[in-house]
Amino acid sequence: MRARRHQPGLLLALATAACAVPGPEEPATPTTAPAPPEVIGPTSASAESVAAPTPAPAPMSLSATWPPADVLLIGEQHDAVEHQRHATRVVEHLATRGRLLAVAMEMVEQGRGTASLRRDADESQMRAALAWDERGWPWAAYGTIVVAAVRAGVPVIGANLPRDSLRRTMADERLDAEVSDALRAQLLADVRDGHCGLLPPTHLPAMTRVQIGRDLAMARTLASVAQPGGVVMLVAGANHVDRRRGVPQHLPALRPGVRLHALGLSAGPAGLNAAGFDEVWVTPALQRPDPCEGLAERFAPTR
Repeated sequence: MRARRHQPGLLLALATAACAVPGPEEPATPTTAPAPPEVIGPTSASAESVAAPTPAPAPMSLSATWPPADVLLIGEQHDAVEHQRHATRVVEHLATRGRLLAVAMEMVEQGRGTASLRRDADESQMRAALAWDERGWPWAAYGTIVVAAVRAGVPVIGANLPRDSLRRTMADERLDAEVSDALRAQLLADVRDGHCGLLPPTHLPAMTRVQIGRDLAMARTLASVAQPGGVVMLVAGANHVDRRRGVPQHLPALRPGVRLHALGLSAGPAGLNAAGFDEVWVTPALQRPDPCEGLAERFAPTR
């Protein structure tokens, strides 16, 4: 019997799909407002426990001064459509008050954006300007965020690493020094567990560099557009927004003095560790299949 070995494209496929968890099909423009979330917090980034959730107003009822920050980081769970709806409402809230400078998205590669589009651009023009990847990020879920921004005259900008840079990122050992040894060890464990233990230990450093590289790319994007007196908003997976491990680990060095507010969106009260966020909104829990089921077959090694 020949020894098994991993397909050459396995790491790149996993790196590309790591955060791309498709959500349920939903209309591009919801006809009803999202259910008001519950809120936990605000919390300390170093807190180990938080108070029980209490009822909170819907995002469109937020105060005119919320958030008290230059950069608002919204950490969502990609399969929770309520999270994309709440992000849309936050765009509307900030844009209506003239505070929103730009909406950066993990779902779009750096170098892409809607700044050249008119407010009345149609959705096909928006998708083309963003080179939208429907395979990873269903427009039915995320399109409302983009539409709300474009209609308000606010540019949507790509914040993620371009796909064609992933191989270079996986091989770039300089990224290992961008985080502390303790954080890098935690990120290695996150990558291992997030891929259901399917990656050989020798491949974990490369995948961890992708995670660090993505956080750095998003932080650099935000640093390039943040300005006093306005708010730049990032929509990304919750791990990228977590103050203990994600974008907030890099942004202060890139933009000294920048004020951050990390908002976590949690599907159910146990869906997110609130210790990494300034504020957590809790939406209804989801019935999810085992994320590891079928993954071993999908990425089965060749003989």
